[in-house]
Amino acid sequence: MNRTKIKRRVGKYEVGRTIGEGTFAKVKFARNSETGENVAIKILDKDKVLKHKMAEQIKREIATMKLIRHPHVVQLYEVMGSKTKIFIVLEFVTGGELFDKIVNHGRMREEEARKYFQQLIHTVDYCHSRGVYHRDLKPENLLLDASGDLKVSDFGLSALSQQVRDDGLLHTTCGTPNYVAPEVLNDRGYDGATADLWSCGVILFVLLAGYLPFDDSNLMNLYNKISAAEFTCPPWISFGAMKLITRILDPNPTTRITVAEILEDEWFKKDYKPPVFNEIEDANLDDVEAVFKDSEEYHVTEKREDQPTSMNAFELISMSQGLNLGNLFDEQGFKRETRFTSKCPANEIISKIEEAAKPLGFDVSKKNYKMRLQNLKAGRKGNLNVATEVFQVAPSLHMVEVRKAKGDTLEFHKFYKNLSTCLNEVVWKTEQDMEEKK
Repeated sequence: MNRTKIKRRVGKYEVGRTIGEGTFAKVKFARNSETGENVAIKILDKDKVLKHKMAEQIKREIATMKLIRHPHVVQLYEVMGSKTKIFIVLEFVTGGELFDKIVNHGRMREEEARKYFQQLIHTVDYCHSRGVYHRDLKPENLLLDASGDLKVSDFGLSALSQQVRDDGLLHTTCGTPNYVAPEVLNDRGYDGATADLWSCGVILFVLLAGYLPFDDSNLMNLYNKISAAEFTCPPWISFGAMKLITRILDPNPTTRITVAEILEDEWFKKDYKPPVFNEIEDANLDDVEAVFKDSEEYHVTEKREDQPTSMNAFELISMSQGLNLGNLFDEQGFKRETRFTSKCPANEIISKIEEAAKPLGFDVSKKNYKMRLQNLKAGRKGNLNVATEVFQVAPSLHMVEVRKAKGDTLEFHKFYKNLSTCLNEVVWKTEQDMEEKK
């Protein structure tokens, strides 16, 4: 049997497709070649980290995260460094994002929303008690494992978008505005714990209501609504839940409800079973130190091959729940990525996407079998940025992933609809598709 040719290796990990992207980091799917275990690798640019004077903070937070083993926190396994990059190896979580449930099935029943909120509060409380604050809790960071339980990602790694200044308080200009506490937006410095709780309140509202408490296409109006905590609970939310949300979404951080008070709240306490788990006493932190030592002996080796990344059947199945190769070009809720298959050669697919994107006002940059499309005109959330990559599934079959890297999700959907019309002849259609079209 031919072994899959891997485009890139980092130490013992075989690195595959990109599964996420942020300001400072990219997250890639990878497999531990010794154990066969799937992991996610967050890749940071060393220069950016040093330029923003974040090395000490990241080192401290990574070390703390290695000590945290909580059932609802994505586990950090190890850290590696090369000459130019830092690799953070994390648990790979397979159940998708919590908010996809709302996109696909609408708002949650109160019992279900309460279960997730209880898991979230226990997690936040546990991490806070160890001096770790998230500071950027938002839908993308709330994942589900195979059992449908919550897994919070990026705990302790949000230093990548925030900094502590001389006043000892945190300052940020990043974060998803809809989930961010008023004191964070005012940028007069804030306490990570109370700011995290505000975000938890917004999350609870969304789970129960099915929409955001604060939303406005005009950023100034949005800031004003958040600062005044101007929101209305829909009539189907029970009085107990409404009372709790109102106490969390208090614009004054000094009078906002605390975790200790939430744990005593009647609505919250119903059917509450805190998770039972073993804490680890001692974790090896040598790798964390080594990453920041600029010495060749500590560097991990990286190898690359210039060809589309091959993908075996197992990866294909694991990358998407119910990925149906025939079910192409349908808009699935508010997904930030979509895929299609093609029997065309990889180079031809790349040229066709480029031909289709340019008339839509996109600037195209290419590297190997990846492309970055950037809309020259700014949209609602800045310039729409789309990343595409071609994977080889079989000698004559490719899979193309189209992913929103930056910008507004609805604008991405509109772009994808236009793109799909232009790429009609590239897409592989099964006999079943042909039948359905007749």
